[in-house]
Amino acid sequence: MKTQQFVVIGLGRFGSSLALELIDLGYEVLGIDKNEEVVSNMSEYLTHAVVADATDEEVLKSLGIRNFDCGIVAIGDDIQMSILAAILLKDLGVRTVVAKAISILHGRALGKLGVDRVIFPERDMGIRVAHQLVTPNLLDYIELSKEYSIVEMTVPQTLDGKTLSEVNTRAKFGCSIVALHREGKVIVAPTAMDQLHAGDIMVIIGSNSNIDRFESEAVNVN
Repeated sequence: MKTQQFVVIGLGRFGSSLALELIDLGYEVLGIDKNEEVVSNMSEYLTHAVVADATDEEVLKSLGIRNFDCGIVAIGDDIQMSILAAILLKDLGVRTVVAKAISILHGRALGKLGVDRVIFPERDMGIRVAHQLVTPNLLDYIELSKEYSIVEMTVPQTLDGKTLSEVNTRAKFGCSIVALHREGKVIVAPTAMDQLHAGDIMVIIGSNSNIDRFESEAVNVN
């Protein structure tokens, strides 16, 4: 099976972290940046890294951009360059185009250009940290929509030894425990008879209000 190929345009903090994680996951990554020093530093880690102007159509064509499965525009400080790079990726036939936005207006513009996914790293991280600060048992938070989320929550002593059937989150709280992390292992789709142990990590999906209710009524019971 052919390994998926990604091109990351902009190798700043966000772009380089994304590119390195994709490499760790076993994918091929071409990194593009105008800064020669940045490219030199990344070249030993990425499949390919080149110094290039991502707003030059002929340059992108020469790099075979149309053959990539996904293009990520990770330019964070130049909205015009970000938009031009996204337009070229779409025009050159990259299957999926993802772009980082630094403002709501920037994100709207990218969306109107047909970018498949617009991401707001700083905003999303701020939201996640805020939820972690106000919910002590919350380890991670992913917003699926304005109403629904997936969260990782530590199993407290109050739920230690209880089975999922006893906790019965779906019937009592309208949310579901879809996985458990325990001692380095992951239990996907745990059964009703699986027991919770203090320190386990529950992966919970549901509406924000139902997850909040579960956290306040079940997790924080004294």
